[in-house]
Amino acid sequence: MTPVQRNAPLPIPVYLLGFGIFALVTSEFQVSGMMPVMADDLGVSIPQVGYLVSLYAFAMAVGGPLLAIGLLRTPPKTALLTLYLIFIAGEAMGALAGSYRMLVVARLITGSASGAFFGVALAICIDLVAEHRRGWATSVVLAGIMVGTVLGLPIANLIGTHFGWRESFWVVTGLATMACLASIGWVPSVPRNAAISLKGELAALKNPKLWAVFATSLLIIGATFAAFSYFTPILRNVTGYGDGSVALLLFIYGLATVVGNTVVGKLADRHTIPTLFIGLVLLALFLALFGAFTHSKAVSALALVGIGLVGVTMNPAMVSRVMRTANGRPLVNTLHTSVITLGIVLGTFLGGLCISAGLGLRAPPWVGFFMAVAGLLTLVPDMRSLRCPQ
Repeated sequence: MTPVQRNAPLPIPVYLLGFGIFALVTSEFQVSGMMPVMADDLGVSIPQVGYLVSLYAFAMAVGGPLLAIGLLRTPPKTALLTLYLIFIAGEAMGALAGSYRMLVVARLITGSASGAFFGVALAICIDLVAEHRRGWATSVVLAGIMVGTVLGLPIANLIGTHFGWRESFWVVTGLATMACLASIGWVPSVPRNAAISLKGELAALKNPKLWAVFATSLLIIGATFAAFSYFTPILRNVTGYGDGSVALLLFIYGLATVVGNTVVGKLADRHTIPTLFIGLVLLALFLALFGAFTHSKAVSALALVGIGLVGVTMNPAMVSRVMRTANGRPLVNTLHTSVITLGIVLGTFLGGLCISAGLGLRAPPWVGFFMAVAGLLTLVPDMRSLRCPQ
């Protein structure tokens, strides 16, 4: 393999898949910043609007795998375009929703399509590149998550706040439509893998190693979101930052995730386990710093950037590990997305539970710390295998 071959540009469709994920991620979180506006317009409470975020996550975790099963016998490109059309229809339904119930249905549709989309997009991605470049290509596709958080989410929320929440839904509909049309022309028609069947996909789930791999991913994401979900109240009420400074720090955090995702993507192929191990060690360290020195503006800012660099940015290495364990099966990839979603829910729930129990706003980073340590324990067998090869 020559250096030129190794460093050749990735195929354009890889970037298109990342753009598609960018559009879907923007939809996932857009409701979060428009709760008061949506509550007033729909005549419901703010918590009811908040449920729309949870419903989307629920649909990703449950509806995503079911939709992926239904598309197993469909050629990859056809499956991709089908999911785009389902998502576009659901997002447009949300924009046109005349009632809260209709919006609930719309979120369930878009969430299910989004959950299945990740698995199909990653399956296409690994078919488009050589094995030694899969980690890097995966990081480019998953960069859509980071860019969607850093740019797409604020833009959607800005539009929703100043022009109306329905216009925000229409913008995301437009982004998804653009991605769909571009995919028709640029994403190649990869033949369906004849070896893929529901029986084979379900058989892969009997592998205990796969569930250990899933556990690591769940704990990494759970550890990150145990702290991330409460960044704003912690920084404002404990650390003492003003609203403007908090917004700036969150933007810097988003930029850190983009940088971290790029670095991990470069390392994920050849150094998967060491990357995850070192990442978890650093994540535990930064979470402990955040929990122990929450009152310090300087240390809190440092910890925040550190968590951004080594938290959700472990995604390319996590995906590479899953692909090696289950040969890149689409249903397994979709279930991995469900596991990651569960990690978000679990970390956020445990952090909130500790706050409700009277442990205060400094508790969530410590919840994340212990989850990161648990994640390290799940990597011990693989680290031993690296030190003592058979």
